[in-house]
Amino acid sequence: MKRGVTASLAVAGVAYPFVVHATLGHVSPAWLALPLAALWLARGLTARGAQAGGRLLPAVAVIFCLILAVSNSEAWLRWYPVLVNAMMLVIFGASLRVGRPVIEQLARLRHPNLPPEGIRYTRNVTRAWCLFFALNGAIAAALAAWAPWSWWLAYNGAVSYALMGLLMAGEWLLRPAAAKAA
Repeated sequence: MKRGVTASLAVAGVAYPFVVHATLGHVSPAWLALPLAALWLARGLTARGAQAGGRLLPAVAVIFCLILAVSNSEAWLRWYPVLVNAMMLVIFGASLRVGRPVIEQLARLRHPNLPPEGIRYTRNVTRAWCLFFALNGAIAAALAAWAPWSWWLAYNGAVSYALMGLLMAGEWLLRPAAAKAA
């Protein structure tokens, strides 16, 4: 069930800007917020308490979605990508302070005996992702506050994902050089 909820949230996150833009003026914002709230509630209920962001971040997302539903305001729809970036920043940032960094956890799925230089590298990649989420969230916030809907859609529906892909591709290309340097 947990994987299904996680996959549904990922699909909802990617589709969100397009669904919002397509339904503007046709569907009440509450009808967009309530299914998101249900997904986040399911995520919180299936999360492990010890997991980074375990139940707290889904609770924050549910509260945001309920505020959006009650306010029924199109303006609040713009802030969901900001919330998602902030939550990712918290998860990645907290992992640098407590436990293993997120990227190290992912790396250990393929390389359980990660050497010390690999641990340092994954910590730095986690820091790079923190920077990405901070900048991406700041841009999303600026667009939510001041930009026309078309700019908001273009950035949150395409540009931010392209930048994410570039960061992943860049790290993948740098990884062999980092391994040789260690």
